[in-house]
Amino acid sequence: MTQKPEVWLRGPIDGYPLLLQPVVHAVLQAQEEIHGLMKDFPSDLLWERPAGMASAAFHLQHLTGVLDRMVTYAKAESLSKIQFDNLKKEGELDHNLTTEELLSHLDLQILAFLEFIARINADTLTEFRGVGRAKLPSTVGGLLFHAAEHTQRHFGQLLVTVRILQN
Repeated sequence: MTQKPEVWLRGPIDGYPLLLQPVVHAVLQAQEEIHGLMKDFPSDLLWERPAGMASAAFHLQHLTGVLDRMVTYAKAESLSKIQFDNLKKEGELDHNLTTEELLSHLDLQILAFLEFIARINADTLTEFRGVGRAKLPSTVGGLLFHAAEHTQRHFGQLLVTVRILQN
């Protein structure tokens, strides 16, 4: 089987604004690598915290939540009660969750994130968006870029956690 080049080296992806191609590339790259990393990962190790690091389950939940929250802020909306509840539950021990379920939740959120990007008017990327209750300053583009870089950051942390647990 021939290995594909990284997503950003495969060219523009149809249906997304050119200015947001790096965001799309970064999120899709993380998705591919997360699936490769988590293939056959035992669900009973999801909550392990080697050396006190965050668990694999936390990273998968957090990645899902961040993508959801950044879209909400990009729409100039406030987080819902459900989103706050989900935020509080990130990393909360739940042995009923499986690796496959967490990956499925992440995939659905990535799909929703990408659907939002596909519909966005690129002229709005510099518009102000307040983040959180304090309405900290950002822009639509800043939020989407943050979602992508945060996804990459937590993928890196997930990678280290999983590799330690598998050795």
